[in-house]
Amino acid sequence: MHSPAPLSQRTLPGEREMVVMMAMVMALNALAIDAMLPALPAIARGLDVAVANDRQYVISVYLLGIGFGSLIYGPLADRFGRKGVLVPALLAYIAFAIGCGLATSFPMLLALRFGHGLVSAALGVIVVAVIRDLFAGDAMAKRLSLIFLVFMIVPIIAPTIGAVVEAVAGWRAIFIVLAVMGLVMLAWLRRLPETLNPADVRPLDWRTMVSGWATVTRHRRAAGYMIASGMMQGALYGYLNSSEQIIAEVFNARSLFPLIFACVALGIAIANLSNAAIVERFGARRVSQTAVFVYVATSIAQIVAALSGAETLAMFTLLMMVNIGLIGFIGSNFGSIAMEDFGHMAGIASSYQSFAKTLLAAVVGAVIGQQYDGSTLPLAYAFLICAVVGLALVLWAERGKLFTRPGTAPKTPY
Repeated sequence: MHSPAPLSQRTLPGEREMVVMMAMVMALNALAIDAMLPALPAIARGLDVAVANDRQYVISVYLLGIGFGSLIYGPLADRFGRKGVLVPALLAYIAFAIGCGLATSFPMLLALRFGHGLVSAALGVIVVAVIRDLFAGDAMAKRLSLIFLVFMIVPIIAPTIGAVVEAVAGWRAIFIVLAVMGLVMLAWLRRLPETLNPADVRPLDWRTMVSGWATVTRHRRAAGYMIASGMMQGALYGYLNSSEQIIAEVFNARSLFPLIFACVALGIAIANLSNAAIVERFGARRVSQTAVFVYVATSIAQIVAALSGAETLAMFTLLMMVNIGLIGFIGSNFGSIAMEDFGHMAGIASSYQSFAKTLLAAVVGAVIGQQYDGSTLPLAYAFLICAVVGLALVLWAERGKLFTRPGTAPKTPY
């Protein structure tokens, strides 16, 4: 166990509670994204949005806010501690949620959504830093997979929550639900002790931050996996941006959207469960790199299906379930590999990596979403492009040597 005073095994919640707690912190972001999806048409009508694809910006600007915000919270967490940043961020999350629910125009909503994403960026950054405080190597990858597994419960049910709340009380009430969930997490986090080792506290100054960012950028393996992860996430964000329109317009199944979205999200949940079971046996590299090759093959199958003219909703759902599910094998493992050498500066490294990959993914996802033309073909092409670029980056990061398994010395606090 990484043993920062006064942290002790007695003060930590049990491992299961830690996993669920950290997953639910991250899930506040998923809820703020996925609960919006079925309500996008109502938001567009309520705020007089003329161009159909513009409603995607409700998702895109939130993701952009997360990207930019991710850069600042790691240094703050390395200076003031994990809880010293997480609690104020949750208070701001609640305030922005309420503000979004009171927005009187679409530009005002977008501005508040960007701010909401900006403060919400702390959630993912702090979770990764906390886990890195306690674990390393494949042990860290396993815990991140378990966290993502629990986390995925929210994306599975969030569109249904959004659809029900919107039908009963209108789209503005969805933001009130977000605020209430933020309050629940604030109460729960009272059980979490500070995990930052005093020896790892870093001064908060521009030179220290730039030095940390430069260290990560110059690290070939970390940079390669970081950018590759951003490309893979970009395809996922492209799906998030356009999924409601594809289901409603291409397949004329708007009422089935929560169910279809849940099926696709279930693919990631299954992948994370499987990854948690096998990653310590086979290693993060072998598992994730194999998943990238399967991702490429499935992307080609998506293109073939889209070009065939005979693509059905069931076919689209199955292929998306597989390809999005593969991101479950890729995301947590890529993140773990990229963080391997930064235990002494986990906050800055986690923050910078989250900034780079989330900002890249948000931009790529927005571009993909705006290509929607009434068919699934732009999305299918985008998945293949992102897969090929991601594979090339992994090859570069590993100097052409795939499926290796360097030795690790995982920490075992439980």
